[in-house]
Amino acid sequence: MDAEAFRQDARAWLEANFPPSLNGQGGLMNAEAPTPEEGDYKLWKQRMGAKGWGVPTWPAAYGGGGLNPSQARVLREEMGRLGAWNPIGGMGVMMFGPTLLEYGNEEQKQRHIPPIARGELRWCQGYSEPGSGSDLASLQTKAVDMGDHFLVSGSKIWTSGAQYADWCFCLVRTDPTRKHEGISFLLIDMRSPGVETRPILLISGSSPFCETFFTDVQVPKENLVGPLNGGWTVGKRLLQHERNGLSGGTGGPGRTDPAALRTAAIDYFGQNQNGELADPDFRARLIQQEMDAKAYALTTQRVAEDARNQNGPSAATSIMKNANSRINTDHCEMTIEAMGLNGLGWVGEAFSPQERAAGRAYLRIKSSTIAGGSSEIQNNIISKRILGLPDTTQNK
Repeated sequence: MDAEAFRQDARAWLEANFPPSLNGQGGLMNAEAPTPEEGDYKLWKQRMGAKGWGVPTWPAAYGGGGLNPSQARVLREEMGRLGAWNPIGGMGVMMFGPTLLEYGNEEQKQRHIPPIARGELRWCQGYSEPGSGSDLASLQTKAVDMGDHFLVSGSKIWTSGAQYADWCFCLVRTDPTRKHEGISFLLIDMRSPGVETRPILLISGSSPFCETFFTDVQVPKENLVGPLNGGWTVGKRLLQHERNGLSGGTGGPGRTDPAALRTAAIDYFGQNQNGELADPDFRARLIQQEMDAKAYALTTQRVAEDARNQNGPSAATSIMKNANSRINTDHCEMTIEAMGLNGLGWVGEAFSPQERAAGRAYLRIKSSTIAGGSSEIQNNIISKRILGLPDTTQNK
């Protein structure tokens, strides 16, 4: 089916199935805690899951939409025209699903991909540890081969949404004598005996991250993805998908609305007799911010198309992640600047919901330079894998 014929079909289906009550409410969905699945939201999620359009380019054999890139683009355009949004997301869609499609065996794909495509399960990521953050390959959570299963013991930190997750994709050490070559990629049922999560309260007032403890957790052998001691390769690929999602390539969290900043600026600074923003310095910086955001959005589209044509994201995701962090940080800081003291409100009727939200967003956005790999790590990747610069640490 060509793009225009698909457009007519997509438009008709969306108009018949998207509940008008949800128009424009996609930005209100909380990526850090489960949204109550009831009413029109539940209905919309079920319909999109059954259609496979929550993951439009995934193979139809595993519950995806089976669309080609041009059809997926048309679907996004038609959803935007109607004010519709994708109710199916999370780490299963953004990170784990694409990785399993590439590295999983057929049994693993048949078992795990369809529930992700329908939005039925939540996944979390077991990577960072208290002593293994930027140097991820130094991780110490161990998985001992017990014959028919692995026995997993150790701890992870910054496991986003672990308190709500059904499953965890986890890097574990299966060979203590080797560093990168001693890591394996395991899937752990979060309801297994010996799994404990402890939410970490952040300065923003939310608890999206957790400490996660594994105490003699039995994991079946069939939950090993990729070869034994070959998890580092699988894990690195997943990180590319994560950075692609965090940069906005797959609708990941952290994106801001340039129009909201302009509205805030007008509300708090006012306009002069020419209808221009009254503060000329802020006006110039606002225009630059909007230009950067637009250029970034267009570049993200191009990178996403390249990723589809090349069967996955490349090291360019590190560039996009750093750019996304800077643009969103500038957005939040400028919002607080425009609001002045009103942007520092935390509770009470003296501050509007938008003002209280702005303060929390300002504090939350600071973590964007760390989550998914710090900006310094991304700079290392950019210098070595894109620019081809030498690793000077080898001479020290």
